[in-house]
Parts: sequence; C-alpha cells; structure tokens
Amino acid sequence: MINTYDNPLEGEGITNGTMRVRLAQACEIEAVQRLRYDVFYREYGAKPISDMEELGRDYDEFDAYAEHLLVEDIEKKAIIGTYRMLRSETAAKLGQFYTDDEFDIACLRNSGMNLMELGRSCVHKDYRTRPILQLLWQGIAATLSYHKIDLMFGCASFQGTNVTTVREELSYLYHYHRAPDGLCPRALDALYVPMNHMRADQVDLKRAMMALPPLLKSYIRAGCVVGEGAIIDHQFNTIDVCIMLPTEKITDRYSKHFGIKRIDISVEAVS
Repeated sequence: MINTYDNPLEGEGITNGTMRVRLAQACEIEAVQRLRYDVFYREYGAKPISDMEELGRDYDEFDAYAEHLLVEDIEKKAIIGTYRMLRSETAAKLGQFYTDDEFDIACLRNSGMNLMELGRSCVHKDYRTRPILQLLWQGIAATLSYHKIDLMFGCASFQGTNVTTVREELSYLYHYHRAPDGLCPRALDALYVPMNHMRADQVDLKRAMMALPPLLKSYIRAGCVVGEGAIIDHQFNTIDVCIMLPTEKITDRYSKHFGIKRIDISVEAVS
C-alpha cells in the first residue's frame, strides 16, 4: 500500500519483509532507551549514571527534542534497532548539539548548511545483519530527503579506551579521510587525543579499513570524512571521532554499497 503521510517514515514507515523502519512515537521512547541500555551498558560495558541502572534505560536531555528512528520486528512486535536524529532547528531549542560536548563544531554551524546530527545508534545483537543496517540507512536517507539536509554529522566510536589498540585505524582516518580545513571540527582542547600515530606510508590501507568498527566502516564507504583529533568517552567506554557526510556525496556510494536505486525515497516509492 502507498504511505499517505508526507513524511515516509510516519505511519507504516518503510517495510522490508518482517522488518520496518519508522519514527518512534512518544510512547515508544522508553523502549528505545531500554534497547540502548541493553547494548551500551549490559553488552559493551558503559558506566550508568544517575538512576539509569535502576531504570534500565539510557537517557539524556536530548531525547525529548530529537527524532528517534527505529527498526522493529513486526512479527515479534519488538524494537531491535535505533538511531537518534537531531536537526538544526531542534538543537537550537537546547542551545547545542550532543557533539558540542566533545568537539568544536563552529565551522559546521557557520557553514550555512542545514545540519542533522546522528547518534545513539545501536542494533540488538541478534539482528546485526546487512539488511537491518540497510533498512536504517533507508530511514536516514528518507529523513535527509524530506528535511532537505545538506550535511549529517555526529560521533562514531571505537570500543574501548586504549588508543594504542587502534593507532593504525586512527592514522588511516587522519591521513586518508580527514575533512577539508574549512569544514573540520576539532576535539575540544581538554579532551583532545591525537589521531596521527603513524606516517601515511606506514598504514596498511586494506587492513586499517577492514579493522574499522562496522558502523564507521559503512560511513567511510558512503563518503564520510572525519574531524581533527579523537576523544575518550569514559562513560561509554569508547574512543570517539567526529564524522561528517555532505548529502551531495552520499548518493552514488550509498546506492552502490547498499543496492538502493534512489537515495531520494519519495512517498510513491514506499509501499
């Protein structure tokens, strides 16, 4: 059936077999937060703060302002994947993006582009397959098109806080995928961790690319660039880099990698 909503992620959303991607309703945000808690805290060892452990939910002040993309298993009526999306006009109500706590993104704010921040992405361990990632990207693509987003950005993470274990991967990103100077966020001075640990000619390109976390690897394949410097997030037990992806660069690479014929997912294309 044709989705009659203006936004293709409202109503029935985008369905692929027994899986569906759509925007979460207000009453579903707590379920999204519980999924995030299971993945970030119980599985990956993040450190809960406040009453998170008691509630079994990952939450912060941005949740009430952001849009939450979710993937659900229709047959099991279970939320199994999520992404948090915060657009410029909604971030203005808070006075900042989440990324502001880790990186100086003044260059993005001053670019005149329509921005969208991506974050808090996770998928239940039983569903980490290419089709689920593809469905999440379809949801993101629909959002980019509907809101006419020029650039999406956010923090991408390496698991763990030992920089030496990812020195080649960080060096690879620094030498081969660094953002241009005029559009390159920088880790805040108090948090700054260098990324340039090896010379460019010392980096094994294939090995470094394959060693990237799956989500970061998909960003790079889609045309993503990274900012200057990394930070260590002790709460989430991660090393974070700032990623940026102008939507004008996503079309060809995204389509080829995920087999999507069109990045502009119109209402007529959703059935």
